Amino acid sequence: MDIDSDEYKNKEEYDKLKIRSKIEPWLTAIFQSEHLSLLVGQGLSIALSDAGNLMSKMEFNNEVYKSKINNMADEEAKNMRGCSANFEDTFRVAMELLKGYEILGDLDNMRNLEDEINEQLKKFLTGIIEGEKKFLKKVQDEASKKDGENLLMLLKNFLISFASRTATRDRLNIFTTNYDRFIEYGLDEAGILILDRFIGKLKPIMRFHRIDLDYHYNPPGIRGEPRYVEGVVRFAKLHGSIDWEFDGDRIVKTPISFGEMPNEDFFKNPFEKVVIYPNSSKAVETAFFPYSELFRDFSTAICRPNSVLVTYGYGFGDSHINRIILDMLTIPSTHLVIISRDLAYGRIKRFIKQCNLSQLTLLIGKDLADFSILTKFYLPKPAIDRITERQVAILEKRGKLSKENDNNIFPIKEGVNSEL
Repeated sequence: MDIDSDEYKNKEEYDKLKIRSKIEPWLTAIFQSEHLSLLVGQGLSIALSDAGNLMSKMEFNNEVYKSKINNMADEEAKNMRGCSANFEDTFRVAMELLKGYEILGDLDNMRNLEDEINEQLKKFLTGIIEGEKKFLKKVQDEASKKDGENLLMLLKNFLISFASRTATRDRLNIFTTNYDRFIEYGLDEAGILILDRFIGKLKPIMRFHRIDLDYHYNPPGIRGEPRYVEGVVRFAKLHGSIDWEFDGDRIVKTPISFGEMPNEDFFKNPFEKVVIYPNSSKAVETAFFPYSELFRDFSTAICRPNSVLVTYGYGFGDSHINRIILDMLTIPSTHLVIISRDLAYGRIKRFIKQCNLSQLTLLIGKDLADFSILTKFYLPKPAIDRITERQVAILEKRGKLSKENDNNIFPIKEGVNSEL
């Protein structure tokens, strides 16, 4: 459908309710597919904290390798995504050059480059936490206004819309390429339970292998028939996280309060400690733990029959993720929903040219994909809505009875019982 047509647009104003009448039922059906996954990109972070400048490329000072890194990063970014290099591109090339200096025994340049990488990573990590702090400040300011838009409530509703699946269906899988913790914070605030590779409370440790644990409960008076708990999701951060760090041969999750700056020791030598991975290029995804395991989780979740993947704010700039999505679409019963404010420098347009259009749903443009508009108008009702289902069943039953009964005992007007 074209929302710029006269049917959905009056002068410069869009009829959001009429657009909703087309989009919401379709998304509701999609979200109740047998297998559902959500891939979240930087667009969510930008919507919540305006953190778009965080991904600007690393700036190195040493003239010996500065131009080498910039030129190679720009060339690879152009080949992979058709745009100039960003933070992840320069970080990836700098990592490769650092390893090259180590192999060549050029210790001076190796130490200088590692020092600069650490300094740039420190700025990057600080910027992420500042973005979280900015989000909390926005939420606090909105709470003081009577009619202010509650950004935290929007985040919770966004996540609950996807997570509101009946417990008998496969769990929602959430994947993100972001390093921040907006999703975890929103899930916690919404009371949604998270299943991931980590185990433990005080110092969670990442499992090298995935065990499909789940949450069950025993209904009162019933023995031997445990039921699945509703509101549970599986979660994975494909490029790492600011609170993951190496601890010997293990990866642990370090307790860092959301939006609060950790002590200086946390930022000491972040290149060797913090688990941050750049976007994939060539075979880097198979070279590092846990990069390969996380991508295997992604592939396993989406590449199966009757699977739906929804992307929000993902610019299709990761070649390995794109390949896995294309593999998914070779299965005829799969479906891809792309929600994006723009075409990501043409990358989305180039990607969909490789796809079967009957397997795609596109919500492109700020009037559809703006975080506030999307959450308030177009996403399904954020609840496991048993009440509405029962109401519809009752209305259908009464409507049938009223047609069969000459006395019209149960009058129905336009599908709504006036007594309800």
